[in-house]
Formats: sequence, structure tokens, C-alpha cells
Amino acid sequence: MQPKKRQAAEGGSSNVFSMFEQSQIQEYKEAFTIIDQNRDGIISKDDLRDVLASMGQLNVKNEELEAMVKEASGPINFTVFLTMFGEKLKGADPEDVIVSAFKVLDPEGTGAIKKEFLEELLTTQCDRFTAEEMKNLWAAFPPDVAGNVDYKNICYVITHGEEKEEE
Repeated sequence: MQPKKRQAAEGGSSNVFSMFEQSQIQEYKEAFTIIDQNRDGIISKDDLRDVLASMGQLNVKNEELEAMVKEASGPINFTVFLTMFGEKLKGADPEDVIVSAFKVLDPEGTGAIKKEFLEELLTTQCDRFTAEEMKNLWAAFPPDVAGNVDYKNICYVITHGEEKEEE
């Protein structure tokens, strides 16, 4: 029973590590290290303020920093940090479910859909995208010269948070 006590003391369970691939854990560890500006193993308001300032966000209100830190149940060590990401990602559909939804719009099974068609859907249906969101989407996933969008790549990034390496 000793290991369970240790896990609880760390503020999370070891199960969180099984939610991610080893490469993802390494990326989160790198991000954690960048955010943990004073290298004490805990992300604090001061760490957040410093890292935001380094990215040009200079006038962040104390209340905003307080709200960020309060998203965790206690001090934000790496296990808690990883758990927080795991909880945020838990609601995301698996890649195959998202790809299947796109396939409905791709009856020929080409793996791509027309930019204009996707843009019309995203700006007129359900949770409508703003012009700014569309601009960001096309910046992240530019259509090819024929105006086709690779939806499988979009699905991969939604579920993995990074672009697939070209094989």
C-alpha cells in the first residue's frame, strides 16, 4: 500500500502517464520546464507571469493568474500539470470518430474536401466560426493549389496536438 500514499502526495495518480504516448509526455515535460521559470518543480503565479511576459503578454491581471493556478486542486507539479491536460483532452473524440465525421463530406474518399465547402459549413452551422477563426484555420492548414483541405491531417492535429511527420 505504500506506493498509493506516495502517488496521492504527488497530487495525481500514475494512471495519468498511461493516457499519453512517451513522446507526448516528453513534450509536456519540456513545456512544464519552460513554464516553471524558477525551476522549483511547481508552476506558480510568478512563473505564469514571467512566461507570459516572455511571450509579449505584459499586462496580465493578478486575478487572471490566480484563476489559472486555481484550476488545479493544489500546487502544480508535473503530475498535476499532466493530469490537467489529460482532463482537458478527455472530452475530445478519438481520431477515427472525427475522421468518420469528415468522411461523410467526402463521398469519393479522397481524404480532402474543398476549402469553400468546409468554410461555408463552419461559418453557417452550429457553433459558427468567426472570420478570425477561419483565418487561423487556413493559416494552420492551408489548402492545396486546387483548394482542397487535408482533413485527415486536421483530425490528427486535433487528437495528437502536432502534425504527422512525413513518411
